[in-house]
Amino acid sequence: MIKFTDPNEKPDRASLTERERGIYDQKEHVAQKFIYPSWKSLVFELKARVAIMDAALALNSSAAGFATFKQSKCNEEYWIRKNNGGFLLKKDAAPSKAVRDIFINGDKYGFECATAIIIILYKAALEILGDEVFDNKFKELFLYSWNFDNDLRLITVNGKKDSFSGDVMYFKNPDVDPQTPEWQGENVVKLEQSLFFGHGISILSKDQIIERLNMVRKPGSTVSAYLEDQITYPDFSYWEKMAGAEPPNPGTPPEVTAMAALPSAPLSSISPAPAAAGAVVARISGRTMVYAR
Repeated sequence: MIKFTDPNEKPDRASLTERERGIYDQKEHVAQKFIYPSWKSLVFELKARVAIMDAALALNSSAAGFATFKQSKCNEEYWIRKNNGGFLLKKDAAPSKAVRDIFINGDKYGFECATAIIIILYKAALEILGDEVFDNKFKELFLYSWNFDNDLRLITVNGKKDSFSGDVMYFKNPDVDPQTPEWQGENVVKLEQSLFFGHGISILSKDQIIERLNMVRKPGSTVSAYLEDQITYPDFSYWEKMAGAEPPNPGTPPEVTAMAALPSAPLSSISPAPAAAGAVVARISGRTMVYAR
C-alpha cells in the first residue's frame, strides 16, 4: 500500500507509463505500507526501477560474456583489470563512456554475475542521472562485488516476502558441486511477468533458474536451490538528491519507513540509520542492512 507523508498529496496514476504503472500497482496491492515524502519521489523511484530493468535487458542483449573472477576480462582502453578479477576505472577515462562501453563492446568483457549486477546498477544510474552528474559523482569506479558499492548506496532487506520489478535478488545453491563453485548461487534482477535476469543464464522464470542450478549440485544431492527472502535496491532518495531534487527526508528510504508496519520487534541503535518497529537497521559503510522480524 502506497502512502504519502503529506495527506494532501494525491497520486496521478494516469500520468505513468505502462511499465511504471505495473510497478506502482505491485506496491499498491500489498499489505505493507510504503510511505513516500511526495508523488514526485515515488515517480523517481518508478523511473529508476524501469531503468534497472532496461539495463539488465541491455546487458542480456550485449556480447558481454560470463567468466569467473580468475578469468575475467575488460576493455583496457577504459579499465585496469586487478588481480582479484575486478575492473578499476582508468584515471583519464570518463565514467559514463566506460560504463556504456561494456554494453557496446561486450565481446571485450567477461565477468561474474555479482559484477554484472553492479554494472547494471551503474548503467541505470547513468541513464537516470545523465552523463554530467554521473561523471561527477562516480569518478573512481571499481567493478567487482557487493563489497565495493558504497557510492551506489544500496539497501538490503532480509526476511522480505514482497519483491518488485527492479529489485536485485539471489538464488542460493547450498549443495553446489565443488567442481563448479561459480554456481553456488545466482544474482538476478527481477523483471516483469515473473521473470529474472541473471548474467550467464539469461532471462528465466524462478522455476527454470532453480532447475538450472540443481543441475550443478553434488552428485546424489537432494537439497534444492532456492530463492532467498532477501532483496537489494538502491537508496532511491539518495539518487533523487544526486539528480538535483531535495526530498523532504533524504536518507530515510521508504522501505525502512515501511518496516513500521511489520510486527513489533526490538529497535536498533547500532547505527545512525532510522530504525523502526519491526526491523533492525544497520549501516555498514555506504550499505544499509534491514533485518525484518
